[in-house]
Amino acid sequence: MTKKSKRIFDVCLSGLALLILSPLFLLIWIVVSIKMGAPVFFRQKRPGIAGCPFEMFKFRTMTNARDACGMLLPDDKRLTSFGRFLRSTSLDELPELINVIKGDMSLVGPRPLLMEYLPLYSTRQYRRHEVRPGITGWAQVNGRNALSWEEKFELDIWYIENQTVWLDIKILFLTVIQVLRRDGISHDGEATMPRFTGGSNIKEKRK
Repeated sequence: MTKKSKRIFDVCLSGLALLILSPLFLLIWIVVSIKMGAPVFFRQKRPGIAGCPFEMFKFRTMTNARDACGMLLPDDKRLTSFGRFLRSTSLDELPELINVIKGDMSLVGPRPLLMEYLPLYSTRQYRRHEVRPGITGWAQVNGRNALSWEEKFELDIWYIENQTVWLDIKILFLTVIQVLRRDGISHDGEATMPRFTGGSNIKEKRK
């Protein structure tokens, strides 16, 4: 798949999805604003292609509750019941279609992680930034948050080395099935995933 054909595929399908899902988008916007107030979107800098930062959009799923010292409470303490529903159905990620239209993301690719993880990757793991990050990806349809970080990164790299339009279509189809089944939403003992710390078995660090 060429970069141009993938970009055309992304824009056409994302635009169609936004049009069809606009009533649902508006409904979630209203419910989030009622239950959690403004802002409706969760915005965060994430690394895109070549590690360049962009602002990713998601529907808010957590409150800003803090402890007596003013520190944010753990994710599982701030995650609301409606937010848990949005995550379990992946509806919180609908605004990422806007990122796809803007060119920050692709429909399919390695998930964009935190900026602070960039210096922790090995040279091989950093290859996940050779392509635009995706709303879904090969790792997401092969275990999602139930996988270890190392397993996720290996699946990301496999996708980069084997991507085709048919593979993208397959991943999108499997994503729909996975969302309906609500598989792999959380890692054991976590609201989503534990933080990436570089891993004990990483032997090669980037220069």
